[in-house]
Amino acid sequence: MRLRTVLATATAGLTAVTCLTLAVTVPASAAPAPRDAAGRPTANACSPYADLDGFSDALDETTFDGLDVGNLSGLSVDRGGRIAAVSDRSVLFDLDVHQGGGAPRATVAAGMPIADENGGQLDSEAVVVDHDGTYLITSETEPSIRRYDRAGHLVGRLPVPSYLQVAPAGRAQSNLTFEGLTLLPGGHTLVASMEESIAGDDQDLTRLQTWNRVGDSDAFTLGRQYGFRLDPGLGISEIASTGDGRLLVLERGFTAGFGNTVRLYAADLRGASDTSGITDLTASSGARLIRTTLVADIGRCPSLGATARQPQPNPLLDNIEGLTVTGRTPDGRLRLLMISDNNDNPDQVTRLYSLTVRLPRR
Repeated sequence: MRLRTVLATATAGLTAVTCLTLAVTVPASAAPAPRDAAGRPTANACSPYADLDGFSDALDETTFDGLDVGNLSGLSVDRGGRIAAVSDRSVLFDLDVHQGGGAPRATVAAGMPIADENGGQLDSEAVVVDHDGTYLITSETEPSIRRYDRAGHLVGRLPVPSYLQVAPAGRAQSNLTFEGLTLLPGGHTLVASMEESIAGDDQDLTRLQTWNRVGDSDAFTLGRQYGFRLDPGLGISEIASTGDGRLLVLERGFTAGFGNTVRLYAADLRGASDTSGITDLTASSGARLIRTTLVADIGRCPSLGATARQPQPNPLLDNIEGLTVTGRTPDGRLRLLMISDNNDNPDQVTRLYSLTVRLPRR
């Protein structure tokens, strides 16, 4: 996936907000010093809401059964507590990951190529393991969401609004479509996030599309759609359900000579307008956007000894694209895994991150 260049100033995204509404509690540039839930400074804190437990580069530059373990763009909890990880080179891996107070420990347990209807490769960006164990996997080429069985065989495909298709079939930009995918609690609502805006929409606005499950089947029909305001220069790389109806939204961008910017937001869909009937999502369209709260600017996390192969504002950073919630701590905080996509670039790294997050109050 193409990375947007972070703008030199944040003012560009603040113009013409006439009728659109958005609640962000604090801009990243003004984030308070890291402290824990009791207000005490903590060495592992990224923000008042998030702690970095550790990171691991154990998967970097490795192979499994002849498959390169890299270009990893999406994560999802699989059966038995393992982690499904999809590569944008059309490969699905099964990772054995252990978390618990420190750096995550990860090994590859299985890997298999996946393909489209014609046997061609996908630009696969996100994965969800459904209740029956099948995999729902996005490709941002068309875009599409396809269903695969446990052996990697294609068994179905979800409908996609025509205007979200890549031009000239639709209004989306090539390589900037379905980057994120998650199931809401109960498994009846699927959500996919467009990485960036479509033609006719304001450039700082993107759309989240939902599907509703038909009964207890594996079929989904198109549901509501929501508008999301992007930080200047960033795009959505992943979304994950928090278990309480909200989403975690991962935004990231890249600036040559500077490095990556990666931010994690809590997003509340309640009260947001259904934008599926809005042709042009703009400041004058009257839509109520998804309300967001900054959870962490990952660049403010402690580096914990990480090194970078290219300029970065924090050597911990890279092209972080995958995110999933793996469980809760005894005190109710969320355990998260994130992973970076190395883009087949020797100057980048495949890095797994373990975080603990306390969600902001609604």
